[in-house]
Amino acid sequence: MPTICGAVIARDEATVIGRCLDSLAWADSLLVLLDDRTTDATATMAAARGARVVSHPFADYARQRNAALREANAEWVFFVDADEVVTPELAAEVRDVISLGTAAAPGYWVPRKNLILGQWMRHAGWYPDHQLRLLRKEGARYREDRPVHELVELPGEAGTLSSLLVHHNYSRLGEFREKQRRYAAMEAADMRRRGVRAKPQNYVLQPWRQFWRRYVTLQGWKDGRLGLILSLLLAYYEFRTYLRLRTLWRDGPVP
Repeated sequence: MPTICGAVIARDEATVIGRCLDSLAWADSLLVLLDDRTTDATATMAAARGARVVSHPFADYARQRNAALREANAEWVFFVDADEVVTPELAAEVRDVISLGTAAAPGYWVPRKNLILGQWMRHAGWYPDHQLRLLRKEGARYREDRPVHELVELPGEAGTLSSLLVHHNYSRLGEFREKQRRYAAMEAADMRRRGVRAKPQNYVLQPWRQFWRRYVTLQGWKDGRLGLILSLLLAYYEFRTYLRLRTLWRDGPVP
């Protein structure tokens, strides 16, 4: 039977890491790649559940995941974020597909159910929020030219699972805003490295397109008041991305 490692990249996740690792107890091994800036009890709690904890300096998400791939001691790696939970149905389906051996795809997309402020978000791109998380270690690599919203390179076409990964995404709007602020800064830095400049129309058109896509095209309006608020916030942080990009160009050469 092929072996599988449940891998979690984490920073200051003591409040949720136990629930996450408990849902991965069926895996052959557990790995927590810990951001070296962590100050809480994440490492202690992970070790108590049998996980191997490796501290690693954070550069960006793609490099963190590649580091976890290198550290994983199994044929397959199943990436789960600290605020996610693997359902028993998903665990069984993962075991089934890796048992196919060489007949299995080199990776699998997993549908994700997002809970935001306790509400299951069914529209605006939040569901089914497919994530490429189950990877055959050999040949898998995250593209390091995409430091945020990572892309995986595989030696073949990925398959798709049907059972849900549950994401306890945000319990407060403040958490959502803080993460989007970080994403906007990282996205702007990546755009600056690629030589992209902010044009005057970007400050209006890009936020508008983001809102229209989320709220209208992807039917965020069906999620009620929260669907509207999140669509507006995502449009706002699209605007912030271009403001940050303008500032980076004014600050001088790429570091």
